[in-house]
Amino acid sequence: MHTTFQIETRGPGLYEFTQKARDWVTGDGLLTLFVRHTSCSLLIQENADPDVQRDLAAFFHRLVPPATDPAMSYLTHVAEGPDDMPAHLKAAVLPVSLQIPVQHGRLRLGTWQGLYLFEHRTRLHRRDIAAHLALD
Repeated sequence: MHTTFQIETRGPGLYEFTQKARDWVTGDGLLTLFVRHTSCSLLIQENADPDVQRDLAAFFHRLVPPATDPAMSYLTHVAEGPDDMPAHLKAAVLPVSLQIPVQHGRLRLGTWQGLYLFEHRTRLHRRDIAAHLALD
């Protein structure tokens, strides 16, 4: 089974889409998710305390600041804005695909785990996440 989840983003940060995946899965098998973009990532992360998402976004912003930061003066790909190449760098070190076991039509996530698209760009985007459910 295949589908695409679309996530509308409003700038950098984590956007939870766990419920979309929960509503779609059925049976027993393995759900594979793949983000079809080069400047965002996918994460399984805590969904109980929103401070976790804010702290993750702040950490990666500090780790890889915009191209306008003096520490990033070595970048040459800057034509698409000061957030573009840093977004590619973040996506290069974070996952762009995930696999989640499905049992009896339920994601086998832990109690506090959720599925997130991690947007690395500052402008609005519509992100596509390709989903494949391989049933046993």
